[in-house]
Amino acid sequence: MSIVIAVLVVTVVGLIGAGILVLAAKYMHVEEDPRVAQVQECLPGANCGACGYAGCADYAKAIVNGAPVNKCLPGGAAAASGAAAVMGVSAGDTAVIKAVVGCQGANEICKRKYDYEGVSSCRAAHALFAGPYACPFGCLGFGDCVSACKFDAIHVENGLAKVDPEKCTGCGMCKETCPQKIIWMHSSGEKPVVLCANHEKGAITNKECSLGCIGCMKCEKNCPEQAIKVNNFVARIDYDKCTGCNTCVEVCPKNVIKNPANF
Repeated sequence: MSIVIAVLVVTVVGLIGAGILVLAAKYMHVEEDPRVAQVQECLPGANCGACGYAGCADYAKAIVNGAPVNKCLPGGAAAASGAAAVMGVSAGDTAVIKAVVGCQGANEICKRKYDYEGVSSCRAAHALFAGPYACPFGCLGFGDCVSACKFDAIHVENGLAKVDPEKCTGCGMCKETCPQKIIWMHSSGEKPVVLCANHEKGAITNKECSLGCIGCMKCEKNCPEQAIKVNNFVARIDYDKCTGCNTCVEVCPKNVIKNPANF
């Protein structure tokens, strides 16, 4: 008899709880603006967070609430124009951003400190004295960035990560994953990039890698716009001043400065 009573009690409690949930769903339901779903359909669904929001759904809600429609890097102009059409606003300009690997050394090019036989992961190798290569600022080549990319836009070739600019959407996932912090987001079109992150003195860099910046300052001395400076033993470009004349590319004795078209 006690078992029957217990079953009845549980059943009654369950029915009461179900009734409460139904009432709560009815009276506490918040209607969502149908434009949210329409805007979300215009986005690529990468949920990469490059727009500054948690994902595409969150960004779609933000657009409906007044956020700019051109912050989706993977979707580019197409996503911006689609969202703008839904919202009845101007799409504005969408920046073209591509990932760049700031390193050219790998395998025979960059000397080794030791033979690494651990987990095949850049993060794991980085934890051991910044990796097995002599240059502590170079690409480790285990492909953490490859795993992070949702667009198949980056691959490891001969021990070095390479970006396919045709596939790259500029979402920045590879940049966030790289423990060496040598993947940069380049938004300056055809202006050159210094493909080195080594901050050691030139003599040391030269011993470690044949394709590293040695801070010789030839680029700085020859730039007609004074748009490139050697800071902390490595050249860096001020893109607000750079006109893309490629003088620095031509005078660099180590072939470290390159135009994106020639990566």
